[in-house]
Amino acid sequence: MQGKEHLDFLRVTEAAALNASKWVGKGDRNSADNAACEGMRSTLGTLDMKGVIVIGEGERDEAPMLYIGEEVGTGNGPEVHIAVDPLEGTNLCANGTPNAIAVLAATVVGEGHLMHAPDCYMDKLVVGPECKGIVDITLPPRVNVRLMAKALGKDTDELIIGVLDRPRHTQLIHELRETGCRVHLISDGDVSVAIAVLDPDAGIDGLMGIGGAPEGVISAAAVLCYGGDMQAKLVFTSDEQRERAKRMGDGDIDRVFYTEDLARGHVMFAATGITSGDLLKGVSYHRGYVKTESIVMYSSTGSIRRIQTVHRTDP
Repeated sequence: MQGKEHLDFLRVTEAAALNASKWVGKGDRNSADNAACEGMRSTLGTLDMKGVIVIGEGERDEAPMLYIGEEVGTGNGPEVHIAVDPLEGTNLCANGTPNAIAVLAATVVGEGHLMHAPDCYMDKLVVGPECKGIVDITLPPRVNVRLMAKALGKDTDELIIGVLDRPRHTQLIHELRETGCRVHLISDGDVSVAIAVLDPDAGIDGLMGIGGAPEGVISAAAVLCYGGDMQAKLVFTSDEQRERAKRMGDGDIDRVFYTEDLARGHVMFAATGITSGDLLKGVSYHRGYVKTESIVMYSSTGSIRRIQTVHRTDP
């Protein structure tokens, strides 16, 4: 996937973001999510490819569109596996708070791979290129903080670690603060913060804690493109989830998954901001036009593009 393809997939995340932006701050998460899905699905349908959704809105009986296994595209062109989150941070969008994004990862079959993640939780550790090969998810968080500080040439009290603000993270947050580092609490959606970790200008040094496994695979695609490091372990809340993971997975489902277990080969990643946050500016409305900001990455070239697009609304 090279050349104009980045613009094709960029149009997909832009369409989702533009649709969802009309619901920012209106308190209606379902309408916002539906609008994003409709924008993304309709635009995917115009692309020349034989696309299949491998991570989406849920199983076929759970989601009316962008469900796992749904075929998208014109049917002409390469076979492409696609992981989508049309609205990462539905509550963020509904409440008008930062970090809602539309996001997509894709790979041509035979050129790359995206893990077909089960719908369960995932314990994640994400760091930037400077800390690649330094941290270990099996070590206590306080140890990883010290290792990161040394690799980054910082004092521990200068580090900022992103963590989802959930009761399950009470002990993690306490332990991180005991080291002296600062904790950036995330109300919803950890994908945008995982990607911000990779950008030295964003000011976030790492992501730790438990979030969704499908979102973890999408994050891993960005980590692969950026040359960062991601380690993860699946977390199950029921025997049914564990059995489904066994059917979908390859090998020991209790092992540590590394970046290239989750995403490898030639992978592209695109995200468009809906509400301004750590990674991207949100959709902004002006007289006669609407402006979006996006990021597009390719693992094969290591290219990372930030793109501002002006969408004219006048005749």
